[in-house]
Amino acid sequence: MENILRPLVTVGGSVVLTLLVGWGVDVLLRRADARHPDTPLWGLLRRCRIPLLLVLCTALLRGSYTHTGLDVVMNHRAAIGQVLTLVLIGASAWLVVRIATAVVDSVYARYAANTRDPARVRRVRTQVTLIQRVVTAIVATVAAGAMLLTFPAMRTFGTSMLASAGLLGIVAGIAAQSTLGNLFAGLQIAFGDMVRIGDTVVVDGEWGTVEEITLTFLAVRTWDERRITMPVSYFTSKPFENWSRGGAQMTGSVFFHLDHSAPVAAMREQLRDILGECGAWDGRDWSLAVTDTTPSTMQVRAVVTAKDADDIWTVRCAVREQLIGWLRDHHPYALPRVATAPAPLPPGGQWPDLPHPDGAKPSDTHEVAPRTGRG
Repeated sequence: MENILRPLVTVGGSVVLTLLVGWGVDVLLRRADARHPDTPLWGLLRRCRIPLLLVLCTALLRGSYTHTGLDVVMNHRAAIGQVLTLVLIGASAWLVVRIATAVVDSVYARYAANTRDPARVRRVRTQVTLIQRVVTAIVATVAAGAMLLTFPAMRTFGTSMLASAGLLGIVAGIAAQSTLGNLFAGLQIAFGDMVRIGDTVVVDGEWGTVEEITLTFLAVRTWDERRITMPVSYFTSKPFENWSRGGAQMTGSVFFHLDHSAPVAAMREQLRDILGECGAWDGRDWSLAVTDTTPSTMQVRAVVTAKDADDIWTVRCAVREQLIGWLRDHHPYALPRVATAPAPLPPGGQWPDLPHPDGAKPSDTHEVAPRTGRG
């Protein structure tokens, strides 16, 4: 009977105690969250319940499994202890990562709620994301090293590794030069405020929005929902356009190639009416002017503004479509065309006679065809 009760008490007691402690911690966190609704930390810490329970249960079993009295446990006590130690290290690393993530997310949420500048919010979001990844990488590395050091054979190997750490560091640095370059470039982007999550950028002729920034690569989501993935070192070594730098407001232009007879003043009035009915226009500024001319056409430029890159695209498309439709319906003569009519006669009513190459008059040979002005 004792052989059955002792294992049940040892294992069952560890599980019950773990559940009681977990329930008590959860109750305290819920009460703290209810008392401080403006602080999201307590609610975020509730996500740590599972790794906390795993750490508590593993720690209790690690300290009491030898008291079960079972022969199978006593015969394999070293292996069982090794497994419980590895699980304890892994669960502890999981718990540390969850707590760090909750703290960082809480700080970011409070900052975003109290800051009205979207550019600063995106900058902090980028920094927070990279900080989380750095913390996760450090904790995972330390946990993996701690797991390896639990094996007796790895301790001896670790001593020899430390003896040749200088040589290994040089070899690893040369082999991982590109990776380390991307790593430091990611930190430079995060804290140098070069590009942020949510920024509108143009890279290699592609227009898109920065969707994700990691320690080694950056993902840009294009307007047609493609993802362009590139190393972060690209943004520290090559020029690129950042349309969100210094603010999301943008100014766009629409060009028209029209006949010289186009009613520019009427187009200006029509542009004002079009923008008044366009919800994407932010009302800051607009203009329309003739910016260039050629022998057959003139170039008219309409300038509009919007609050961000998406809206400026919408405004430009609306202005281009509606102004061309208005010209087609009300002023079709203003659209560019190819002149094919005969050229007007000069004063006197006829073209002057040109000398013939052999000295003969044109009337002596054949009739001269009327000139059309086309060569």
